[in-house]
Amino acid sequence: MYRVSVAGENKSEFKVRSENYEFKIDSEGENGITPPDTLLAALGSCIGVYIRKYVENTNLDIKDFEIVLTAELSAEKPIGFRMITAVIDFKGVKLGEMRTNSLIAFIKNCPVHNTLKMNPGIEAKII
Repeated sequence: MYRVSVAGENKSEFKVRSENYEFKIDSEGENGITPPDTLLAALGSCIGVYIRKYVENTNLDIKDFEIVLTAELSAEKPIGFRMITAVIDFKGVKLGEMRTNSLIAFIKNCPVHNTLKMNPGIEAKII
């Protein structure tokens, strides 16, 4: 089971703790990453894990890569991302069409991608 705690520290900052790590989120983006950027970072790093698995299993000669995720919050309610784009740069390594399609299909197995795709229910409780 995954578990994180988020503690409000002042008007815009939150301390996020997981079992082994902690970091700061700042809704104003001055002293930490913003909540929407955190969501994109979670998706991007999950895609990165799956890229590494794919590269390892197929013995591709790819060591360095970068994933740039972009999204805009909608103007209409409910406010949220309607489309997220992930652009993967293999730093000069070119893949053929078949390999590219295979890799894209594989990275769509990442749990964060699947969670967003399934539109999970979210339950809030006050104790």
